[in-house]
Formats: sequence, C-alpha cells, structure tokens
Amino acid sequence: MAFSRSQSQVEVPAALAVSQNGDAWRAWTAALPTLAEGFLDRWSLRLDGPPVHGAVALVLPVLQADSSPAVLKLQPVDEETRDEPLALRVWGARHAVGLLNTAPDSGAMLLERLDAARSLATVPDGTAALQHLSELLKQLAAVPAPAGLRLLADIARAMLDRVPTYSRSLADPSERRLLATCAAAMRELLDEPGDRLLHWDLHYDNVLAPLPSLQVSGRAPWLAIDPKPLAGDPGFELLPALRNRWDDIIGTADVPGAIRHRFHLMTEVFGLDRERATGWTLGRVLQNCLWDIEDGAVTLQPEQKAIAQALLGS
Repeated sequence: MAFSRSQSQVEVPAALAVSQNGDAWRAWTAALPTLAEGFLDRWSLRLDGPPVHGAVALVLPVLQADSSPAVLKLQPVDEETRDEPLALRVWGARHAVGLLNTAPDSGAMLLERLDAARSLATVPDGTAALQHLSELLKQLAAVPAPAGLRLLADIARAMLDRVPTYSRSLADPSERRLLATCAAAMRELLDEPGDRLLHWDLHYDNVLAPLPSLQVSGRAPWLAIDPKPLAGDPGFELLPALRNRWDDIIGTADVPGAIRHRFHLMTEVFGLDRERATGWTLGRVLQNCLWDIEDGAVTLQPEQKAIAQALLGS
C-alpha cells in the first residue's frame, strides 16, 4: 500500500539544478520531482526531512513502511554511477552503506540511513582519520571485482592517449614535463592493472558512521558511500586522502614530508608495494590534471604538483 503524500512536493535544490551544464542535465532535473514521487509510491516511502544533494545526486531522507529510516538516492545513470548498486551488493553492507532496493535503469537506490553528521572529516585527529580510511580501503579492495565493471587498464590507456595533445595547453614547460613523468610512471604498470573492486572516490566526506541506534556487532565503525566502481590496482585509491584536509598539510613546516607521511601510513596499513602505489598515484594525479585541462586550465593545481613532486622526491 503506497503512502498518501498529498501535502508533499519534492523540489530540486537550486544548487543541484545548476551544478551541471547541458540539455540532458536540465531535462533530468526537470523530471526529477516526478521520478522521486514515483519511487516514493513504488517503495512505500514517506519523506522524513529536507533533501540533500551532491554534485549529481538527490538524496531524500525517508521512512519505510515499518517506519525504519532510509534514504532514497536518485542520480543519472552514466559510466561512473551505473555500477554503484553492484558494488554495494558485492560488499554486502559490512564495510559500506547497505543497499535495500534498487532500480538500476533509473538510477534509483534505497539505502540505509547513516549518520550524516559523523563523517571522517569530523574526526579532529587527522592521523586517526587517515588510519580509519586506510583500514576501510583495505577491506573494500580485498574483494575481487565482479565481471562487467569498468577496467582501470582501459581508463589508463585512454588517459595516455590524451597526454600529448592536452599537455600542449600547459604554459609552463616544467609542468608539461611533470605530466609526462606521471604518464611514464603509470605506463610501466599497465601490464598488471589489478583486479580488485575499487571505490575510486573514497575521501573523508564519503565515509560515514552508522546511526547509533542501528549499529550491529561485527560491522565496521565507518562505512563507505558513493562508490564509482572500477576493477584495478588498489594503488589507484590513495590520492583523495592525500588531497583531503589540505590545510593540515600546508600548516606543517614540511609539505613534501607531510605528504609522504600520509602516503607511507596508507601503504603500510593497506599492505601495498610502495613503488607500484607511487606509479598508480601519479596516474591518478595525471587523471585529475587532464580533467582540469579539459575544463580549460593552462596550469596545474598546486596540490597536484606538490603531491607528484613529493612522491617523486623532487
């Protein structure tokens, strides 16, 4: 039996409506209220608070038919989002948010509700937060990737194909050389691209605690959300945590040393070969730089340069 919601009207937050460009995005956000109302009816859900959103997803706090809390997440289906339900199902809710229902063709997911006020970004001790994140990454990547996921090898080769053209957009010859060095480091690893299930976007705000009333014995104290699943080498997972809480890095007397401290902590907890992890992290720097150039940048972001140079020892 569907709930009556005569008093409710799902509205798209203004910031979400303008977060992307293009006719397809405008059409999707225009249809979003109808899509949301349809799944509220279909899954017998009641709205339970104001909407929140990320860059591309609308998240509605809801109550299920038994009054248990959940969230309805709606996002366009593309190569980054299409496999999120598959990854969550494979991880089985022990180290990631629980998947309660999904309609993959529409981008709709019903997820357990986590404590949005308690992310790893709220942990005051940066080293403790990084330790938690590293342990979580290790558990997530312990799982072999299921068939059909995007392959890191394919993504890496596509990046390498773009480097010669994109690097010409950089005004500084030293930055062009740094981009080439990152590309060369990643190219050496392509014969063994890895087969683990990667989250790809695990930063501190994408790690939440369970609701206190719903904690389960044996479950991880911190849970991953919002994966962009890939099949590949876990060394490709490290860069978001190296970039997060950048003010903490800047506040040290030794920026390269602080970056290497984070890198060494993560690779030690993760049990990664540091040479390979360095190569894949440089590949991840390359990916971010290519995206920036595609968006019109003619210089590299300072933190990207700092991370690459620290790992290269320059």
